Amino acid sequence: MTPPPGPSHPPATQPPALPPAPSATQSPAHPAAQPPSQTSPAAGGGPLGALPASQTCYDIVALGEVMLRLDPGERRIRTTRSFDVWDSGAEYNVARAFRRSFGLRGALISAFTDNEVGRLLEDIMLGSGVDLSFVRWEPFDGIGRQNRNGLNFAERGFGLRGALGCVDRAYTAISQLRPGQIDLAELFGRRRTRLFHSGGIMAGLSDVAAQTTLEVIRYARANGAIVSYDLNYRPSLWAALGGQRRCQEVNRVIAQEVDVLLGNEEDFTACLGLQVAGLDADLTQLNRPAYRDMVLEAAATWPNLKAIGVTLRRVRSANLNDWGALGWVRPASGSQSADAGFADARQRNDLAILDRLGGGDSFASGFLYGLLELSDLKAAVEYGAANGALAMTTPGDTTTATLAEIERLVAGGSARVQR
Repeated sequence: MTPPPGPSHPPATQPPALPPAPSATQSPAHPAAQPPSQTSPAAGGGPLGALPASQTCYDIVALGEVMLRLDPGERRIRTTRSFDVWDSGAEYNVARAFRRSFGLRGALISAFTDNEVGRLLEDIMLGSGVDLSFVRWEPFDGIGRQNRNGLNFAERGFGLRGALGCVDRAYTAISQLRPGQIDLAELFGRRRTRLFHSGGIMAGLSDVAAQTTLEVIRYARANGAIVSYDLNYRPSLWAALGGQRRCQEVNRVIAQEVDVLLGNEEDFTACLGLQVAGLDADLTQLNRPAYRDMVLEAAATWPNLKAIGVTLRRVRSANLNDWGALGWVRPASGSQSADAGFADARQRNDLAILDRLGGGDSFASGFLYGLLELSDLKAAVEYGAANGALAMTTPGDTTTATLAEIERLVAGGSARVQR
């Protein structure tokens, strides 16, 4: 499909088809680089079969939007007179945590408008340690008619007043990123990465973004990267593109190309149409056996999946959540146990929350770290849940937890003062 000039969406009643699977590793604008002949994905990476770190420049590459989050602190968006600003992007958050919490190597594929807001975002992101050399900068037309940078006004909530987001992200530079505008041959063919991560937010930015997401996923996977994908359902993103029907249409195609699938207690139903038995509309009762059944249905529907991670959050108030998670890896063929391949994280009821945004992204980073570096499902789901829990104790979307803090919590550590 050739997108129309300017930032416009085609009618939701006639969505464009997603691109067919490529027959080779060639990106639309850049020829494929030949991988080293001695590399085999089975040579390392535990249950995922990831490439060895010694044969890659990166442990993770993420594709996604990064917005400027404007946080009114304890006040409301509608009444505040000042905001703190943070970097805010679901896919980027995972790469950032890989670098800052786990000491691994990360890079970002994204696009920004080259103006003062974009450069403010860059200034914040430079502290992440993530390689930004594959970020595309688009010229600013003076008012943002052609492209712009996204803004995320977000309240933390308190007590009975839930967290609230007011997102201003239409026509952003990243939503118009087309296949072929990033040198994929250099990134995935020559430099290489062990893991490529993206998600449903990136795919939901526009029809073009969905095509780009799928194109990059296929290219990364063809060049040996393990692909992880966080469903991250946002109704506001899909409303103009065809709603939940289109969301499921896109994500069910993408799921065919994914190795690790991630989501929360409602994402798998919203994005893939998978049902969880006994689930009420307010998610007040989260039946873990029913979620296991849902995971097994996903694994049977998409036999390419190697691992699945699910966060389970019951909201008691904005500041008290029940927080848990389960993980699954595809068991060896012939296993007859009903529990084969599953592991549960420690359940944390009445978990104190300061800022819930980014909890799922922090789970994703810890879960992926555990699979990639520790080669252990139980460790993966515990590291993910612990990192998510710690991330929600600080303001901003990104985890500030250190590996030592995560390990302490996994081992059963308390909140006693550390001196």
